[in-house]
Amino acid sequence: MQTTLRIDPHVHSEGSYDGHDPVELLLEQAAEIGLDGIVVTDHDVIHESLRAAELAPEYGLIGIPGVEVSTNVGHLLAIGVTEMPPRRAPLDETVEWVRDHGGVAVVPHPFQRSRHGIPRRHLVDCDAVEVFNSWLFTGFRNRRARRFAAERGYPALAASDAHSVPHVGRAFTELVIDGVARADLDGDAVLDGVRSGATRMQGRRQPIPASARHYAVGSARKSGYYAKAGALKGQAAARAGALRGAQLLAKLSPL
Repeated sequence: MQTTLRIDPHVHSEGSYDGHDPVELLLEQAAEIGLDGIVVTDHDVIHESLRAAELAPEYGLIGIPGVEVSTNVGHLLAIGVTEMPPRRAPLDETVEWVRDHGGVAVVPHPFQRSRHGIPRRHLVDCDAVEVFNSWLFTGFRNRRARRFAAERGYPALAASDAHSVPHVGRAFTELVIDGVARADLDGDAVLDGVRSGATRMQGRRQPIPASARHYAVGSARKSGYYAKAGALKGQAAARAGALRGAQLLAKLSPL
């Protein structure tokens, strides 16, 4: 028995300095387009990823926490950890920290220095390499990463590196899991699949057939969410203002 999971292992939420959307919308979009899970990997913060992993089952998704941590030579995805790794530490020490805490250390967008990719000369050990990042439009860096992973025998991952809802799932990784029913799969099974190299890249603009329509849905959902959030915020402000007015009036009114 084999089960195939579709995971986008590199997604940013509003917890990142350059992210835009709450994890609820990211999870909803992932479920809508047919993914089995995402890993929220915000820059150097993990609180929103932990929340996303906790909420994931409500959307029919596998919950997997993670973070994109800054090392002394570039960025590293720490997938499956529930604590924040040390920032700006040497790469080899950070990789060992991730492993010691039950996670997998994945190098994202390697060799692209404009995005803090780890240079080839410093990339001596990891658990997997992101060989298809949907934001590398020319394809040169992706091809170079693919060759590097193949030469070194590293498992290859594909990811969207999404920073907003419509981009979730533009690229994703398929994991082929043996001997486990889908209902019994969890985050640990995903991590084991990455470690074993049971991965297939799916670097496409559309993660499943007809998903272009869902990207449009994602954009509309984003607008609706923020409109609703703004309305709720306005209502809360109005209630607070009324309460303050009533309190002030009570102080000014004679007994």
